[in-house]
Amino acid sequence: MFQKLLGRLLPSAASAPTTDKAEADSAAELPRMIEAAGVSPLDFEKLLIVEQGLPVPDWDAVLEWTAGIRDAAERDRVWGEIEVAWLVHLRAALGPHYRLVRRGSAIVLSSLEGVVAVAAAQFINAAQQRIVTVLDGVAEAPGECGYDILVVFDDEETYYDYVSRYYPQEGEFAFSAGMFINDGCGHFVTRKANDLKDIEPTIVHELTHASLTHLSIPLWLNEGLAVNTEAHLSGGPNQRHTSRQRDAMHRKFWNERTIQEFWAGHSFHRPDEGNMLSYDLAQLLVRHLSADWPQFARFANAADALDGGDAAAREALGVDLGELVKALFEVESGEPQGRPTRWSPDPSSWGGDGAVTETS
Repeated sequence: MFQKLLGRLLPSAASAPTTDKAEADSAAELPRMIEAAGVSPLDFEKLLIVEQGLPVPDWDAVLEWTAGIRDAAERDRVWGEIEVAWLVHLRAALGPHYRLVRRGSAIVLSSLEGVVAVAAAQFINAAQQRIVTVLDGVAEAPGECGYDILVVFDDEETYYDYVSRYYPQEGEFAFSAGMFINDGCGHFVTRKANDLKDIEPTIVHELTHASLTHLSIPLWLNEGLAVNTEAHLSGGPNQRHTSRQRDAMHRKFWNERTIQEFWAGHSFHRPDEGNMLSYDLAQLLVRHLSADWPQFARFANAADALDGGDAAAREALGVDLGELVKALFEVESGEPQGRPTRWSPDPSSWGGDGAVTETS
């Protein structure tokens, strides 16, 4: 039954089920038991955790079960089956106007019209290949196991109902247009737009993050690569400020303390202008550092989030990251009291709770 359901819900041609009967039939056949050679069947339905009415599996339990499947090909097959099972349940929770469409390795769950949904899946396949080409030696295409999954929510409320489970329970957070969720089954989510071209930049951005999961790079480097690739392949978002205005905002915002938030990755989650300036600074740094791509690729593969990429930048590029930022924004080399500033990554000042302590 599951393979029959899979074929009906995931058409690979440029069509999707649209009749009320097809919707009713698929809703009545929500998959429950997953079977695999050499292990007991998995009661998948029991592993679903429902928050805000939206189900997500207990991925730790799923991974523990799949680890018992000895044959790698069987494990890969079953993992794809599990992904589809989850999407079928999520689709049922979202409503009968949502559809699942597959094209190649991409699956789109959305209420987009059939042709538009297929175009989105096709764009994912093409963009994934182009990202690996553009970020040669840095990005990697996802493995054979699993699909490239895009969930397009109809509205902002449903989007935030879903992604809220991946935020800390307390604190203020910046708004987002999309997100790559690297939890169990890696997938990316966004909100519905009037035109497919409006969500293409988000698709490229989040696919880039998915292509960098094999690296333990700092967040600023991850975001800088994503923003630059987004701009290269899809034009990127329209800028709200001129370059002169942005430079003035950078000079006003960054100082000895806030730059440590940037290197630690905390400033990307600020609810104020520091969020936008963090993405812009990351883009500027990657654009500047990647002029010699082979050299930059060596840096990117060696960069470590634990020190903000400091050691790799010094060794592979011969660059002090803090001095580079100061040069970009023409920051003077010392404080009025004559005490030298510490703009280079300083992990000793990064608190475990996200706070940055004062440096001496």
